Amino acid sequence: MKTTVEIPQSLLDEARQLASRENTTVRALIEEGLRRVIENRKNSQPFKLCKLTFRGEGLHPDVADGSWARIRDLSYEGRGA
Repeated sequence: MKTTVEIPQSLLDEARQLASRENTTVRALIEEGLRRVIENRKNSQPFKLCKLTFRGEGLHPDVADGSWARIRDLSYEGRGA
């Protein structure tokens, strides 16, 4: 199948040089690259955030009903001006 793909001239120049050195074609390099990307993405696991919790009894009373601004202020308390 024929298709048109726009790539930067500098990348095409590098691909042509590599194809020449390896006695292959730019088309073969593109096919190899696409196959690698597809295979890598098939095998990759989606990111999953680990649940990290600590034992305790909830938030400290000073911030239990406070805003994020209050929590931030407390975290920087005593550190600079």
